[in-house]
Amino acid sequence: MESGGSFRNGSASIWRESGEDMFSNSFHREDDEEALKWAAIQKLPTFSRMRKALLTSSEGGVNEIDVHKLGLQERRVLLQRLLRTAEEDNEKFLLKLRERIDRVGIDLPAIEVRFQNLNVEAEARVGNRALPTFTNFMVNIVEGLLNSLCILRSSKQHIRILQDVSGIIKPGRMTLLLGPPSSGKTTLLLALAARLDPKLKVSGKVTYNGHGVDEFVPQRTAAYVNQNDLHIAELTVRETLAFSARVQGVGTRYDLLAELSRREKQENIMPDSDIDVYMKAVATEGQKANLITDYILRAVSYTHLDVYKRQFLSKASPNMK
Repeated sequence: MESGGSFRNGSASIWRESGEDMFSNSFHREDDEEALKWAAIQKLPTFSRMRKALLTSSEGGVNEIDVHKLGLQERRVLLQRLLRTAEEDNEKFLLKLRERIDRVGIDLPAIEVRFQNLNVEAEARVGNRALPTFTNFMVNIVEGLLNSLCILRSSKQHIRILQDVSGIIKPGRMTLLLGPPSSGKTTLLLALAARLDPKLKVSGKVTYNGHGVDEFVPQRTAAYVNQNDLHIAELTVRETLAFSARVQGVGTRYDLLAELSRREKQENIMPDSDIDVYMKAVATEGQKANLITDYILRAVSYTHLDVYKRQFLSKASPNMK
């Protein structure tokens, strides 16, 4: 009886050890296969290497793909792997992007904005004369003509919108701008984005990394989002996002990715395959608009579904909860 029991225990341990070895060996084979495929991609010329990536399928297999020919099903699989839960996975995704760039020592450009003794003044009509009526329009034309002939004095009043404002906006930080209505918050933001109306009188100094507006183009590095939504009403949400992505183009993404790929090859670093597919796709014309649009829609839809779910549960009865 003892010998039989020892035999059963021994056979169970053999099966357990062989099972563990079997699974570990399968995992090692998958890792080795992925490493071999990645090594083959790294041997390609730069142009070809920027097009090739490894994508894990829904079944778990790793396939080599061309990001220029990324299909609907492949984008769906990639987004499913990147974003399962919007609140958690979106943060992880952004941290992975940052980690990949920091790992090879690439410093992304940062801009420090300084404004000193900034003054913005305007000449404007007040009261009923400021209303956009037909009568005021005709009177303004006649008044402007008489003002140019120095016959009539202008009825406009001098208004100071910003007076002696100074400050520093450091990169990598979120700056909160607070103030009562009509205190000049929008005017300050427009001044920093170099989008003030030419009719306004501006004095003071605004610099970007120590360079003035005549040496620097703020519109290439900063975007001012208007308070009012400006979009084509006939377009759907997807079409609006896709149009915005196509207008922006890929920018410097391709140059960044090329330098990133060169350094990873030099240091023999294998990046996260999902992040690699995403970065190569968004650096490609056409694919960039499709993938970013799908990602934003997926994140927003998940967020709205979560909000609706919480509202429903808050109104539901205790039994339904």
